[in-house]
Amino acid sequence: MSLTEILLRPLRSSSAKPLITHYDDAAGTRVELSVATVANWAAKTANWLVEEHDVEPGTPVAVQLPPHWQTAGVLLGAWWAGAHVTADPAGAAVTFVAPGASAPGTVAAVSLDPMGRDLGGPRDGAADFVGEARLFGDDYFGSPVDGSTPALAGLTVDEVLARVKGLDQGVRVLSTAEWTVPDGILRAFLAPLAAGGSVVQVTGADPARLDDRRRAEHTTLDILG
Repeated sequence: MSLTEILLRPLRSSSAKPLITHYDDAAGTRVELSVATVANWAAKTANWLVEEHDVEPGTPVAVQLPPHWQTAGVLLGAWWAGAHVTADPAGAAVTFVAPGASAPGTVAAVSLDPMGRDLGGPRDGAADFVGEARLFGDDYFGSPVDGSTPALAGLTVDEVLARVKGLDQGVRVLSTAEWTVPDGILRAFLAPLAAGGSVVQVTGADPARLDDRRRAEHTTLDILG
């Protein structure tokens, strides 16, 4: 079973529950996505990777993105397809980047728009990921993924799961950490999900506003960058 299925299966019984809440303090935006919405984006990503880029279990996919709700969909979609997420574009079937960034090989630019708007088409040789992926299926029915399949920077599915244990069940995390590959993703993204919890991710955090975020979001644990 894929890493994404293992993480999301127990959560999908409460599909309306908030899973990822993203603040951008510099832009003044807040977006909250439920379990169902994140799963929908993950499925679209998995279908896009498999149908457009022939991704199968063990295929490297590079992710060079900041913490964001769209990044969550990319990561979970890649794992649902069985991809091996790395930071290195060398040999990757596709590399996900922020708008304006570049990488060798096949590149997908992720808009990172708070409301999910696309880029309006390919840009600088990179595919418009959001514009393309939204056309794909809302669920994913792909090949089985074995626990020995590489999932994150050389760690297998089973090894990732062993590394993300320990947080209290149902934890609601306030995070300002970067989602680096692999440590930041393990600590600030996967560990809360593995505990059946949720993440409030703050980009460009204003330290003076963090107490307000804690109170408003009812967070129970800080993971600070």
